[in-house]
Amino acid sequence: MIDPESLVDRVQEGELRIHELEAEADFDTAAEARRLLVERETGADLETIGDYAFPAERAEPNIENMIGAAQVPMGVVGPVSVSGGAADGDHYLPLATTEGALLASVNRGLSVIGSAGGADARVTKNGMTRAPVFRVNGVAEAAEAVEWVEDNLEALREAAESTTSHGELLGIEPYVVGDSVYLRFAYDTKDAMGMNMATIATEAACEVVERETPASLVALSGNLCSDKKPAAINAVEGRGRSVTADVVIPGELVEDRLHTTAEAIVEANTRKNLVGSAKAGSLGFNAHAANVVGAAFLATGQDEAQVVEGANAITTMDTRNAEDGATDLYASVSLASLEVGTVGGGTKLPTQSEALEILGLRGGGDPAGSNADALAEIIAVAALAGELSLLAALASNHLASAHEDLGR
Repeated sequence: MIDPESLVDRVQEGELRIHELEAEADFDTAAEARRLLVERETGADLETIGDYAFPAERAEPNIENMIGAAQVPMGVVGPVSVSGGAADGDHYLPLATTEGALLASVNRGLSVIGSAGGADARVTKNGMTRAPVFRVNGVAEAAEAVEWVEDNLEALREAAESTTSHGELLGIEPYVVGDSVYLRFAYDTKDAMGMNMATIATEAACEVVERETPASLVALSGNLCSDKKPAAINAVEGRGRSVTADVVIPGELVEDRLHTTAEAIVEANTRKNLVGSAKAGSLGFNAHAANVVGAAFLATGQDEAQVVEGANAITTMDTRNAEDGATDLYASVSLASLEVGTVGGGTKLPTQSEALEILGLRGGGDPAGSNADALAEIIAVAALAGELSLLAALASNHLASAHEDLGR
């Protein structure tokens, strides 16, 4: 077995570069050598970072220059009671976070939703996008390129789908800005989040566009996709899965369990989530959907940077007149661009794989895409629970006291 200290000596002497260590030793020894190097050069103690529970080789597709693992506390909320297009029944949802009181708040909301008979949820749109940008000489060539693309969608579909055994090209939306042509490709990537799948497929289609039109490819991503950035196009057109969850909470349940009224929650939502967000120019018209999305992403191996799009959500609250004359609460959350998968990427790591196993959603679904749809629906219901709980706390002026009671 190669001594990690000797590898560190060779790096410091300039004989080896830090990213070349796996060529000299097994993955765990390479990671240990990097920790020793960092400890020597910074004086830091990396004992805890080096205490990870899976072979380093398992993470090779997910990380470069590995030194260990970040441990984020993981809890569970539930049951998440959902009647969905793909998810049905009660599910426990793992959430990884460092924000105290978050899981307690979500659990409170889920308890109320469960007592109301559960929430409905549906994936209303599905399409992972990639939007390359092309250069043309002017608007005449731009129009020529766009017309060719619109007339030859099947040829582009054949080229794109030749790169994948699962993905399907759903459509291409063109946009022209001066001498720039953007083509926003949308794919059904089944149970994969599908960003890499969409990128590789789009590259193959772009070769056809360049060959058959005056357009020259400038960048495979022209930011009109739009990935990992706040973008109105994702709020309007969606990206990944667009999913909505809703529930009607009886007025008596609102008063007994949330200690406020339907009218007070509706007013808080209107003035905070709708008017306040509009005044701020926000793309997210919600209380804290990103909290649940981010915690679920970390737990289940999603791309954590795509929480940016996952927070693209609108929360609505309204009063409903019950037959007995009571005032019930209608609550919904619509996440426009929730990018999730149950295969590929970080979902294959041992911890994240176990988290998906808790949900019964590890790996591909039958039919293909059903597991990722179910995950999206469950996350949406949990986000709705978080919205309900926080708005109720605000409406009843209990937010600060709740954090104080939990010592957070």
